[in-house]
Amino acid sequence: MSPFGQAPTGSSLSQECPCGSGKRYSMCCHRLHRGGALAETPEELMRSRYAAYAVGDWDYIFRTWHPGTRPDDLGVAAPDPRLVWTGLEIEGTGLDDDTHGWVAFRASYRSPSGDGVLAEHSRFEVRAGRWLYVDGEIADD
Repeated sequence: MSPFGQAPTGSSLSQECPCGSGKRYSMCCHRLHRGGALAETPEELMRSRYAAYAVGDWDYIFRTWHPGTRPDDLGVAAPDPRLVWTGLEIEGTGLDDDTHGWVAFRASYRSPSGDGVLAEHSRFEVRAGRWLYVDGEIADD
C-alpha cells in the first residue's frame, strides 16, 4: 500500500512528494491537488497527476483531464487498487506552441503480479487558462 494511503494526512504531507521532485508533498503537488495553484507547464501537470494516482486523488485526476477525452466514469480508467506507484522518470518534455505540449515518462509500479513500468507519451492542452491532460500513447517497453 502507498505510504500516502487514500487521503493525505499530516505525516504524509511531510513526506517526499511521489512525483520525484525531492520536495515535501505539502510544498509540491499537494498545493495543486487542493486547488491552491495551477500547473504552469505540461511537466508540472504530469508530475501532479502521477502524484494524484499515487495518493488516490481521483477528483484531481478528473479535474485535470480534458473534457473532450475524459471517460464518463473514471472507474474505467482507474488502475487496480492493489497497484502501488513506486517512481516517476520524465524522459522528455516540450511545447508544440503556447497551448499544446507533451511529456514522455516512465512510471514504475508494484502489483500483485509483480513489478512493472508504464511508458507513455502524453499530450496536454491549455483550456480556459489551465493545462489539461488530453491523451497519451502507451509505448512498448
